[in-house]
Amino acid sequence: MDDDALLAAAARWPVARLATAAASGEIDLVPITFALEGSTLVTAVDHKPKRTRKLRRLENIAREPRVTVLVDRYDDDWASLWWVRLRGIAIVVSEGPGFTDAIAQLVEKYPRHYSQVPPEGPVIRVDITDVRVWQSS
Repeated sequence: MDDDALLAAAARWPVARLATAAASGEIDLVPITFALEGSTLVTAVDHKPKRTRKLRRLENIAREPRVTVLVDRYDDDWASLWWVRLRGIAIVVSEGPGFTDAIAQLVEKYPRHYSQVPPEGPVIRVDITDVRVWQSS
């Protein structure tokens, strides 16, 4: 696959990992559902069980908006491995057109999970500033 095909595969992939920087300098890493369109990635706080809606990733982004998202494919056939790393600047959006557009993108990508109970947010929007791709062989 060429770089554009890898980026398209990443956009279709069901899960990614979002890395944010804590105040202590530690990196917090969480799995996310996401939608990727052009140079923007969105994810949202959804209805999956959480101890609180005051999530560390939101606090981290408010303090340090630079984030990294990794989308990767693992397979026992190592010739099939690939990853796409997206770095960018994140903002948290709780209302307005950016919020409703992001929720619509997530519902479209994950109809089985979000068509009946869409994410309530907030939304994290990442404006991508750097893309790196890798594939085996």
